[in-house]
Amino acid sequence: MKVGVVVFPGSNCDRDMFHVLTDVFHFDAQYYWHEKGLPKNIDAVILPGGFSYGDRLRAGVIAAHSPIIKDIKKIAEKGIPILGVCNGFQILVESGLLPGVLLKNESLNFMCEWTNLIVENNKTPFTNQFKLHEKIPIPIANGEGRYYVDDDTMKKIKKNNQIVFRYSEVVNGSSNRIAGVCNEDGNVVGMMPHPERAVESEINPIDNKPSSLIFKSLMTKMGVSK
Repeated sequence: MKVGVVVFPGSNCDRDMFHVLTDVFHFDAQYYWHEKGLPKNIDAVILPGGFSYGDRLRAGVIAAHSPIIKDIKKIAEKGIPILGVCNGFQILVESGLLPGVLLKNESLNFMCEWTNLIVENNKTPFTNQFKLHEKIPIPIANGEGRYYVDDDTMKKIKKNNQIVFRYSEVVNGSSNRIAGVCNEDGNVVGMMPHPERAVESEINPIDNKPSSLIFKSLMTKMGVSK
């Protein structure tokens, strides 16, 4: 199974993600520079965290116009799984692949701490191994992580089951405590917390198994044995 890890100028979680994909879950992962295209036989794509273009203008907006985004939009239409983590989530939102916007945290400070997510949609390629409302201990690390949508959009994403993750408590002022959403088809998922920082017991002081299910869900979706 070929998984592409997209690299932008300023990405800094790409190596963490690559390590988890290859060394922990044994995916056939490859880096793809943002100025180049994606191969036709790609099975999944992950946009990692970081500070693409130094978060100039606003987080993710410049990267959303990178050449590789055209290919990402094409494969999204084909139903191929796409995951955006933190800055990757911001890029997916800015490119129009996901609804909403990511604003500065309510505290106006960069937040780096452990939190808990609640699974609200277990029908996506990245959540199919979770029980509904299962709790995930996971770290966040962002300055512009406050998810916001207007009232009409909120009604729409609730109706379409597009809310994938919620914080278990108020963390940064996100609308409805939303921490992750998907597109209407469910194959494109964005989340602010970092699952790649929580799947190994050495760095997860609480419980690494729930975060591992994000990657095991992708394996299940693609028919890869665990």
